[in-house]
Amino acid sequence: MTEPSRIAAQYRAITSHLAITPPVSVVIPAMNEAENLPYVFKTLPEWIHEVVLVDGNSTDDTVNVARELRPDVKVVKQVGKGKGDALISGFAACTGDIIVMVDADGSADGQEIVSYVSALVGGADFAKGSRFANGGGTDDMTTIRRLGNWALCTLVNRKFGARYTDLCYGYNAFWRHCLDKVTLDCTGFEIETLINIRVVKAGLKVQEVPSHEYLRIHGVSNLNAVRDGIRVLKVILKEKGVRKAARRRPAAFSVNVPRGEVS
Repeated sequence: MTEPSRIAAQYRAITSHLAITPPVSVVIPAMNEAENLPYVFKTLPEWIHEVVLVDGNSTDDTVNVARELRPDVKVVKQVGKGKGDALISGFAACTGDIIVMVDADGSADGQEIVSYVSALVGGADFAKGSRFANGGGTDDMTTIRRLGNWALCTLVNRKFGARYTDLCYGYNAFWRHCLDKVTLDCTGFEIETLINIRVVKAGLKVQEVPSHEYLRIHGVSNLNAVRDGIRVLKVILKEKGVRKAARRRPAAFSVNVPRGEVS
């Protein structure tokens, strides 16, 4: 069975049982992504419970476009700055049992949400997208970024006993109850690595989901491979230090989720 056929089969399997499918919230952090949102929203499955758009003080028509495309969209005005801050605010506004993280640049195929939901309904706590698992791929990774991601992923696997094939990727999904077991307290792109590490430390069941990353459709990414790579490394080293300290005292996991202004 080809990859498109497999995804279509999963889609039919889930949508034929919508009465028992847990409500799914999709969180989309966005800043000046008005041109990309039509492509992003078009790929989202119709059975999605809600879309939470976290607007990072956009100066274009991001919010208006989102509301035109989906009148029931929940818009969260970001108070702070950074992708991590945006996601944390978005998580706080979700009402679904399952939360999916999707970028607003058009690089993610919303139809893959079927695979993520299937993994969670099948028993996983956290469904982690991977561009390097069998069936995944990427059209948007330079050699430097690829090597950096591999090195950081290898470090996390060795330090925390994980078995990830990908690390710095923002297409993930999880049951809402996971927010009761991890702390989310960083503001930048390193949020993805922090989540990946802390779900492992919390003993949650992780299942990788093959995912294909496409090129950004419009605009330029705010990601800087060197700057953000250093931030990711700092998070890894800090978490390793926390892990050592935790051996001397009982672990306590909580969620630090500031709420943005919802409209």
